[in-house]
Amino acid sequence: MTTDQAVGLGRDGGGPQRATLLELFLDLAFVAALALISRTLAHDLSGGGILQAVVLLMAVWWVWSVTALATDLYHPQRPPIVVMTLWAMLGTLLMAGSLPAAFSGHALVFAGAYVAIHVGRGLFLAAALHGRQARVHAGRFVFWFLVSAVPWLTGGLVAGATARGLLWAAALAIDYGSAWLRYPTPGLGRVPASQYGVAADHLAERYQQFFTLTLGDLILVTALTYAGHDLTADRTAALLVAFAATVLLWQIYVHRAGALLKAAIQSSRDPGGFVRSAPYTHLLMVAGVVAAAAGFEIVIAHPAEHTTPWLTGVILGGPALFLAGRARFEYEVFSRVSPSRLVGLLVLAVSAPAMVLVPSLVAALTGTLVLAGIAISDAVRAHGKPPEPPSPAM
Repeated sequence: MTTDQAVGLGRDGGGPQRATLLELFLDLAFVAALALISRTLAHDLSGGGILQAVVLLMAVWWVWSVTALATDLYHPQRPPIVVMTLWAMLGTLLMAGSLPAAFSGHALVFAGAYVAIHVGRGLFLAAALHGRQARVHAGRFVFWFLVSAVPWLTGGLVAGATARGLLWAAALAIDYGSAWLRYPTPGLGRVPASQYGVAADHLAERYQQFFTLTLGDLILVTALTYAGHDLTADRTAALLVAFAATVLLWQIYVHRAGALLKAAIQSSRDPGGFVRSAPYTHLLMVAGVVAAAAGFEIVIAHPAEHTTPWLTGVILGGPALFLAGRARFEYEVFSRVSPSRLVGLLVLAVSAPAMVLVPSLVAALTGTLVLAGIAISDAVRAHGKPPEPPSPAM
């Protein structure tokens, strides 16, 4: 990144690199988007509704992930990068506002905002950076986001949620797949692994901050739902269970692997591979929180009603997705997975069939108790032991 540093946009690498207030300001737009995805899922708890929520979440997450990487590679306080960040924030607000009707009347607004964020970011960087290497780097991003723009915008124009979902799924496959392959571009090749050098302090802090803010989705949705209904004893109990689940999700995330993310990036033999895998790992954990928020919205509104199969999938699937992502995250840092993660996933799977026979509050309590067992296991295992370093095998 020496060319970029010469024009004052690249990071100088000296001293700790902390996230800026502007980046936290940007994240507020994503909290709103995640809350709207959770509420949209809760209002359409069917197979089609779940698939649509997955597509919307993957789109919103990719906007944040690519923006976080851009502000990591380039100094986020430089005026061109500030403008780029505000551009992404404006686009995210447009996406968030169109989320409830993204598969109907507001499809083109959602897709257009998504494309504008990514293509605009690449074009802006290509214009702001000097030197052939820097522009080639930005050009790869522009090329692939222009390729995916075709199914994105076509999906916004076609009629029918099924056709739109298929086109948008194809667009996401292009976006995620090209990133994993390091953006192989005709005439330009792939992004060299050496260009994935990152500011470990900054990137680790950004992921930790975003996951914490993601829990704000769970808090916001549960509080709004509780305030929108009569404050009965069973609804209050459901709110307490939701709060306990929120605390446990945070505790399990930050336990050792979460706290050592910076050291893991610094000690990795392949920082580029770690940087490319982190978005996918954290996507699973974020998806778990979004699903949990949707489940608790229904549980707080109807705590005594029997649990449907789809609701069971969301209530227990939220913790399961989180644990799957957390297990992969732990493997990336320590090259091993705690047995408690696998036991928790097994308990959730085995108990799922029985949950259709009990009220939704009991199903939610079951998932929360599984998380509590894992948190207790973590505490017992770590008691009296020094912090475990990242695996040198990385």
